[in-house]
Amino acid sequence: MTAGRVPAVLVFAGVDPSGGAGIAADILAIAAQGAHALPVITALTVQDNDRVFGVEAVAPEWLRRQAQALIDKIAIDAVKIGIPGSAANAAVIADVIARLRQARPNLPVVLDPVLASGHGDVLSRDDAVLALAPLLPLTTVIVPNGPEALALGGAENMLAQGCQNVLVTGGHGEGETIINRWFDRAGGARAWRWQRLPGEFHGSGCTLASAIAARLALGQALPEALDLGQSYCHAALAGAYAIAPGQLMPQRFIQ
Repeated sequence: MTAGRVPAVLVFAGVDPSGGAGIAADILAIAAQGAHALPVITALTVQDNDRVFGVEAVAPEWLRRQAQALIDKIAIDAVKIGIPGSAANAAVIADVIARLRQARPNLPVVLDPVLASGHGDVLSRDDAVLALAPLLPLTTVIVPNGPEALALGGAENMLAQGCQNVLVTGGHGEGETIINRWFDRAGGARAWRWQRLPGEFHGSGCTLASAIAARLALGQALPEALDLGQSYCHAALAGAYAIAPGQLMPQRFIQ
């Protein structure tokens, strides 16, 4: 790394007008780790801090052009993927990553498989699970919550489809303790336990996945990136604030 250069994370995600999830969350979470986000917009959304009322995917060619302008000049140290917006966009993202990996085979890719909003609102014009199919074999770490993991066939199925590592978060469960479970392709497993915090949060998954991606971009080993990413996310949720009734906004201005 040249003197003064900050590692860059290429981010594919949608725009959330409430500022709580999507690209807005990614930029803040990545900056808080000491890296720089390169935001590529996949979709425009109509939403507040609770509900999604509409999604319009960016045209695949515009998605490709956004990414190409960045990678033509800027070294990419990690990739974070949120909603692709459409199956066509997912295919473009997969192609971009495959080409980046030609120069850097071990480029970290973190996938947040956002299949729906917290209230179940659809976030893709196509079948969200099928749309993710071309991305799974390229994924270093996929970070689904419990319902998303179930929809994707469980950790064993995600690993079989090519994901190198799966971190299943337990925030959608019950009880005073949240258990996040990490599985890898070698058969390894590890669990983290976190105190369940009061309230519901907007963009918690984006925050966690982006923090992990940023830590990998900084050159940290995966176990350390998972540790620090979760610690940061828990602190962000502990400091969450309200902008309206409903889901709280994570306080991402922490390090």
